[in-house]
Amino acid sequence: MFSRTIRAAIVAAGISTLAAGPALAQQCGGPLSDFLNGVKREAVQKGLSPSAADAVLAGASISNQVLKMDRAQGVFKQTFLEFSQRTASNSRLQIGAKKIQQYASTFNRAKSQYGVPAGVLTAFWAMETDFGAVQGNFNTRNALVTLAHDCRRPEIFRPQLIALIEMTQHGDFDPNSETGAWAGELGQVQMLPEDIIRFGVDGDGDGHVRVKKSAPDALLTAANFIRSLGWRPNEPWIQEVVIPQDLPWMKTGFDGGMTAGQWFRLGVQPRDGNTRYSNLPAALLMPQGRFGPAFLAYPNFDVYLKWNQSFIYTTSVAYFATRFEGAPPYRAGNPETGLSDSQMKRLQRILANKGYDVGDIDGILGAGTRNAVREEQNRLGMPADGWPTLPLLQALM
Repeated sequence: MFSRTIRAAIVAAGISTLAAGPALAQQCGGPLSDFLNGVKREAVQKGLSPSAADAVLAGASISNQVLKMDRAQGVFKQTFLEFSQRTASNSRLQIGAKKIQQYASTFNRAKSQYGVPAGVLTAFWAMETDFGAVQGNFNTRNALVTLAHDCRRPEIFRPQLIALIEMTQHGDFDPNSETGAWAGELGQVQMLPEDIIRFGVDGDGDGHVRVKKSAPDALLTAANFIRSLGWRPNEPWIQEVVIPQDLPWMKTGFDGGMTAGQWFRLGVQPRDGNTRYSNLPAALLMPQGRFGPAFLAYPNFDVYLKWNQSFIYTTSVAYFATRFEGAPPYRAGNPETGLSDSQMKRLQRILANKGYDVGDIDGILGAGTRNAVREEQNRLGMPADGWPTLPLLQALM
């Protein structure tokens, strides 16, 4: 399971941390019993039943393991080739193809009603929980109580706890037994309670939205949620391309302002030969530089970034979705050797000293570091493909 980060969850839920003021801050911390009583009062004020609030809050406890996970959030340091080849495995492709056949009516409904193709949903389903097999073993009620009581981000998690009470009132959640990710995401496609309340769909017709136990419920709820993030029906999301070695490299990445047709005229060739989306905006992405795989990312790729802000994750799951839609494996190419963890941190320190905003010195090739690398590559007369290598590091030392 690859649970979404807190930061991505904020974006997906449409929550602004700037909205947290003193009134919210006063609703966290203190004796747990006082906190739970306050949550119950708020839930009842919002029209929820006292019995549903009691069902969720009675017996709730603070999870030290959740606090530990929250304090030690990590990010993987794999390259695109490493991560995508591990996650988009042949076995997952085979299982996913069978699932698409098994739930054909559900996927057809997702496509016709929400515009979301089967491959897109199946890739998320696989990446998040291995098709529902690994949904997390943290008691969701206790996880959300812990994170809402903790005063780091009550503006995010207290509303999720209220939403969990509403799910319980609907008969869609058992607070005593149901589990999920440590940060409160639950179900087969790992969504937060507020999103489930807002976008929940009864896919199997039993009168409930049970995203943990029912694949049709989980898939159609995810499709409705994806549509809310701005999905554009009947348009691509990512397309593998073959690139020449004489491109305007500073136009690559997300801020290039190019259309697919402009890239095609510069010699970028789609592997599938499909050029009918030439008028769409398209970013040329090279996760491991100009000698590795290359993709055009269309407006629908923005939905992936709203789901999870990790570039490696989003590019991998978007590629995975194309495989379920019939695309061949990408051409791995022969990327230049990247930097070690210590070398990446050294590069980040150099870039930070030059005034670039690279975020934390963590060895992660995030958006800030990629942009800084491209700027320095361009300044030094190197192809600005955003992939940091030892020659770049040596040139900056």
